[in-house]
Amino acid sequence: MRLRCVVLDDFQGVATRLADWSVIEDQVEVVALREHLDGEDALAAALAEYDIVVTLRERVPFPGSLIARLPRLRLLIASGMRNSVIDYAAAEAHGVTVCGTASSSTPPVELTWALLLGLARGIVQESNALRGDGPWQSTVGADLHGRRLGLLGLGKIGGRVAQVGLAFGMRVSAWSQNLTERRAEEVGVELAGSKEELLRDSDFVSVHLALGDRTRGLVGAAELALMKPTAYLVNTSRAAIVDQDALLAALHEGRIAGAGVDVFDVEPLPDGHPMRTAPRLLATPHLGYVSHANYTTYYGQAVEDIQAYLAGSPVRRLP
Repeated sequence: MRLRCVVLDDFQGVATRLADWSVIEDQVEVVALREHLDGEDALAAALAEYDIVVTLRERVPFPGSLIARLPRLRLLIASGMRNSVIDYAAAEAHGVTVCGTASSSTPPVELTWALLLGLARGIVQESNALRGDGPWQSTVGADLHGRRLGLLGLGKIGGRVAQVGLAFGMRVSAWSQNLTERRAEEVGVELAGSKEELLRDSDFVSVHLALGDRTRGLVGAAELALMKPTAYLVNTSRAAIVDQDALLAALHEGRIAGAGVDVFDVEPLPDGHPMRTAPRLLATPHLGYVSHANYTTYYGQAVEDIQAYLAGSPVRRLP
């Protein structure tokens, strides 16, 4: 009897096409779900008959209470090698092996710049006007050359975003609680004296921090009030780093020029959510990691994880 495997959140319907699942078809039946399952009851009901679950990034939480309701579950595969929404202790207690995959930092770097450039040059507004009955030119673009790009976080992604900013001729500075002068010098950027200084001085602010106790709500109403009214904020990291209500208020009141956001407090974003209609907002549905190369890695290595598990030698185990 074959094991049953389910792939969650296959929104584009590509999971079974971007990897060779045929190598396990004699042992595993694979089903991909295109609709998101929301809530523990729905997940428990839908996943009860599966032995293997492949989940995309951190979109679906697997707390101990859910794992306890999935008696058949034996292998849980998450894309990426870090996942904060899986209860690893509960998985171990219930005999569930958890594995990950590689994940490239290139796609979120590229999307960060897509949002920043889209904001700076009014791309969506001008494109919509051109395709409809709007005016021929209605915006005046914000220049990048010579302007200051402030980065909250200078890790792998933040460092690469900085390099692009430097290539545009921007003055780039960075700040985080653990950022050192040495790291800033390695990347070729200035170390801001404080978070407040970075927010006050920057024309564009981009968030590249991991979510944790120290970064949750790091940018709130007080911090947004420090930004120039001509400045833009971009967040492709985690929604909870920026206070969502404070950001919405700043956008509605015109206290910043605009924001580019790829992450939200609830995903997928429900109909009627205020982020769907906020002014001065360029928003994308968490596309930061969504690229052909990344998906090929995710699903290709998920197959490898399953093969290794079936052979009795799991690979890329988490945490």
